[in-house]
Amino acid sequence: MEKKKIITIVGARPQIIKASAISRVIGLSFQDVIHEVIVHTGQHYDQNMSQIFFEELGIPNPSYNINVGSGSHGKQTAKMIEGIEEILLKEKPDAVILYGDTNSTIAGALAASKIHIPVIHIEAGLRSFNKKMPEEINRIACDHMSTLLFSPTKQGILNLEKEGFRTQKEGKASMDDPHIFHCGDIMYDNSMYFGRKDNSDKLLNSLNLEKNQYILCTIHRDNNTDIEENLVSILKALMDCQKETKLNIVLPLHPRTKNKIEALKNQDIIQELMSNKNINIIPPAGFIDIISLEKNARLIITDSGGLQKEAYFFKKPCVILREQTEWVEIVNNGNAILTGSNYSKIKSAILNLLEKNDFSYPPIFGDGNAGQFICSKILSNL
Repeated sequence: MEKKKIITIVGARPQIIKASAISRVIGLSFQDVIHEVIVHTGQHYDQNMSQIFFEELGIPNPSYNINVGSGSHGKQTAKMIEGIEEILLKEKPDAVILYGDTNSTIAGALAASKIHIPVIHIEAGLRSFNKKMPEEINRIACDHMSTLLFSPTKQGILNLEKEGFRTQKEGKASMDDPHIFHCGDIMYDNSMYFGRKDNSDKLLNSLNLEKNQYILCTIHRDNNTDIEENLVSILKALMDCQKETKLNIVLPLHPRTKNKIEALKNQDIIQELMSNKNINIIPPAGFIDIISLEKNARLIITDSGGLQKEAYFFKKPCVILREQTEWVEIVNNGNAILTGSNYSKIKSAILNLLEKNDFSYPPIFGDGNAGQFICSKILSNL
């Protein structure tokens, strides 16, 4: 079989982690038939938010880094398209792999599709049905520029069918005749793989935490951090629930979220947060550390799509600080509750989920072999 050259485009922390599942499978099973070239757009340029993930996940260093840095959606995406196109024209790959729904995703899809390079979209078909979210625009547009679409869930396949995609797969795939697949979730692959590299005891001891005696919380979405009323509401709910439940809270803070908290006009909230010894504010955690924190938490509170799923992987209830989620299955199954930034809803969800004990965890996200499936289908459909 002729060796295929595939360019993988990443830019944000979650994409680097997702890419590790495919890179690992290529290294173990497909080295002779797939040559992977990694391009980093530089969307996340902080050391703790990017380079550390390449190192600890064992991903090959990127062959290219576009170094776009921060900026408005338009400026950032335009710089990415320009940089990606230049690389694609030089490398002439057989296809481009894109992950998820970031500006790096939409930029890669536009750059590749315009010069007729097949796009492979991993995490296709996910929908929050809220087009005010930039991620929703990115994921819809990318799907409709893709040649191979890999959905982690059956619901994702149904969403694609409703948008006109056909499940029949005849002949060679193309952008005009794309092929869609239900593959399971590569993050489930990763969580199971890295979950075996357990660092729990050392990490929990360093934070003075006991297993199942703390809540893990992450906050990073614009709607929660950039609107002061929303951020104050979330922080107040966290602090009040901490007092009521007596559970510690671990709060890894993205640098941007930390800056937003420090800039709050409500100085009383800042003082109360910083003086509460039972709220552990820590820097952004590496993937292996965050997995350890997830595995041993009693409850997870997050506005991250990735952590919602990982809570499910490790059988932890989850409060979702959003009005909608692309992972509707975990809400419908009773494993998570949507609250947005509403104080009363957050507090009620935390207390209800802590009391609930009849959770079930059907295999919504596959069997942990999504990466193997995806690589096989890439070879047989391009």
